[in-house]
Amino acid sequence: MMTFAKANDLLRLAQLAASRRLGISLEEISQEFGISHRTAQRMTSALEDNFANVVVVEDDDRRRRWRIQSPIPERLQPRQENTIEALEIAARAARDENRLRHARALEDLRDSLITRLSPRDALRSEADAEAVLSALGQVARPGPKVAMRPEVTDVLIEALRGPFKMRIVYGDTDAETRTVEPHGLLLGLRSYLVARQAGRGENLRHFRLDRIHSAECLDESFPIQSGFSLNDHAAQAFGAYQDPAQYGEIVWRFLPEAASRAAEFQFHPNQSAEYRDDGSLIVRFKAAGWLEMAWHLYQWGDKVEVLEPAGLRALVEGHARPDFSALP
Repeated sequence: MMTFAKANDLLRLAQLAASRRLGISLEEISQEFGISHRTAQRMTSALEDNFANVVVVEDDDRRRRWRIQSPIPERLQPRQENTIEALEIAARAARDENRLRHARALEDLRDSLITRLSPRDALRSEADAEAVLSALGQVARPGPKVAMRPEVTDVLIEALRGPFKMRIVYGDTDAETRTVEPHGLLLGLRSYLVARQAGRGENLRHFRLDRIHSAECLDESFPIQSGFSLNDHAAQAFGAYQDPAQYGEIVWRFLPEAASRAAEFQFHPNQSAEYRDDGSLIVRFKAAGWLEMAWHLYQWGDKVEVLEPAGLRALVEGHARPDFSALP
């Protein structure tokens, strides 16, 4: 995360680059801020990353100089990719929760922001936002979630935008680094990075985000697996955990006193539901992740019965309580 001191230095550098007709060189930045040549280079990289109207030119001595095209402070133009992404994610979440008024307001704000950008920057921002959004699979379930490290998720978003390969430390803090090719994120009770790992074949693997201790985005792109769809991939699981050995038909029977409440739930994107003559509700879908299913089914007490598969039925047997005072 950028500290306030670093943010203030960056804004000061932007003002200097805007006020000097010829821009500012690395040597001048080093003198102004009392920093090394390498740190000055990192500051110019941050300047280019955060302001859209930066130009780099060479002076008569063939030194590179950084200049803000418009000298008017009010016209400094921070990049808007992250803002547009955030508005789009919030709007989609509002629509999923049927908060349509909020969704329309967020979409209007997003569109207003895009219209103020230059055609080039608007096209780039929309493309970058769509790349990130297509790689975010929202499979959240009720309940607490494991906190994710902001410094890791920021790198993940940058890598997905490319897409670029990543170098991560996973599992133990002193584990060897792994190079992975990120395909998307599954966000839920536990959240996972979906990625190929170099040297481990074409199969996609799942890395728990809370066990990624550090991450670095590499300057090396890669092709997304042919035919890959994160939505289809996510639909193979009830929550976020994937286990091909458990994938199969799931059949639950909700007792008549719970049927109307269960009918209000979408347990899975591809579920089907039918009422029986006795007033009970049968819900069917195909997925894996018996443990996450068991966690959810426990909330229904003795008002739900697992018909299929036998493995899940055995997992929840003996744990259905009759004394819950309310349904989920």
